[in-house]
Amino acid sequence: MPSISRHTEVAELLAATDRVTVLTGAGVSTDSGIPDFRGPQGVWTKNPGAAAMFDIGTYLADADVRREVWQMRRAHPAWTARPNAAHHALTELDRAGRLRALITQNIDGLHQAAGTDPRRVIEVHGTVHWIICMTCGLRTPTPEVLARLEEESDPHCRECGGIQKADTISFGQRLRSEVLEAAVQATEDCDAFVAVGTSLTVHPVAGLCDLALDHGAHLIIINAEPTPYDDAAAAVLRDPIGEVLPELVRGSVAQGR
Repeated sequence: MPSISRHTEVAELLAATDRVTVLTGAGVSTDSGIPDFRGPQGVWTKNPGAAAMFDIGTYLADADVRREVWQMRRAHPAWTARPNAAHHALTELDRAGRLRALITQNIDGLHQAAGTDPRRVIEVHGTVHWIICMTCGLRTPTPEVLARLEEESDPHCRECGGIQKADTISFGQRLRSEVLEAAVQATEDCDAFVAVGTSLTVHPVAGLCDLALDHGAHLIIINAEPTPYDDAAAAVLRDPIGEVLPELVRGSVAQGR
């Protein structure tokens, strides 16, 4: 585990940068009660078959899968989760004027709930808070659709009758081009790129690390498990995210004043 002096060095590095772009993964929200996918207690680690329900082809073709997914959506922990210390730390970085962008693979909306400016949050995998019709594109607030589950097990679009799903990116779906482009621009235009709580194995998002390095940014990784980019990083910290991220932000903001 890194020493306090090592943390100080990373805080100093961040303090010397004007534009910090942060990439967050599921590990940022585990302290809020939202399980990750690939960790020791991850959703897919415990139930490998659950990953099939996140395949867009399976979802569209199988009404039984959709019914199961709708019940999962109704029970999603995002409805009761609250931002944790890591989310609040990134809000502090934003309010200090140091956050270029916050790119997140999470769909829970907790960065915005913590107070980070929504204009700086780039949700590359979408959001669980909206439902989209796969035929006409109508977007509906999720609570409105979940309320229909009392009467309908697979609620279809009220405008065109099309299949609906959470406005998230499933396996087999491409990222929205405008969202990916925003993430690319934020990565090219930063002095430090901080990857927090992500395995860095899902592309094209993981490839933002390569882009950051190509443009001369310092790569900092905070993750419990090894990632493919550890050897290229300026610093790798394995400490609990809810402890080390607030420490680094406080240190960097204090030194950067």
